[in-house]
Amino acid sequence: MKVTKVLGLTGGIATGKSTVTNIFKKFNFPVISADEVAREVVEPGTNGLAQIVETFGEQFLNSDGTLNRSKLGKLVFSDHDKLDKLNDLLQPVIHHEIGRQITKLKENHPALIVLEIPLLFEQHNEEMVDYVMVVSTSDHDQLKRLKQRNGLSNEEASQRINSQIPLKDKINLADIVIDNSGSVEETRKQVVEWLANHNFIIIS
Repeated sequence: MKVTKVLGLTGGIATGKSTVTNIFKKFNFPVISADEVAREVVEPGTNGLAQIVETFGEQFLNSDGTLNRSKLGKLVFSDHDKLDKLNDLLQPVIHHEIGRQITKLKENHPALIVLEIPLLFEQHNEEMVDYVMVVSTSDHDQLKRLKQRNGLSNEEASQRINSQIPLKDKINLADIVIDNSGSVEETRKQVVEWLANHNFIIIS
């Protein structure tokens, strides 16, 4: 029986990881989103949300008891110590849940599981994956996309980019780099080539 491999899909913020993830989905490979897991572990009633309130205060809750992610984001991305504190609270919980989901998916013996995990290197989760794919784009496009997507100022967007390991360093640690600075079709061709070279798909 073929052993399931896990691909860690990462990159800088707003480099286009979701575009690449959607390509894998179209080939019906199972995908785990670390961002979705991170949202689940801070839903109302969770221990994760309780720890955030205890550490940072109730002012980061919305009126319905959900986490005000935007307000908390502005705090932690402007204060590195507070960002470290938040990560120390949540990363063990997120890591455990991702591990549980990988184990569950492996029961169906897929050839490949894709773990979309923006902070793969920052959180030292390389041991969870067999391959690392980094999605890259130009610095200009990265800043522009982030500002447009999140409605951030130039300063706020730069703070979030600078809170992560520089993209060039991630590229140096990658098994494969996908250049997402062109069209979606150009990106797709790179992913398809990697899948074919590793015998995850057959191109006739």
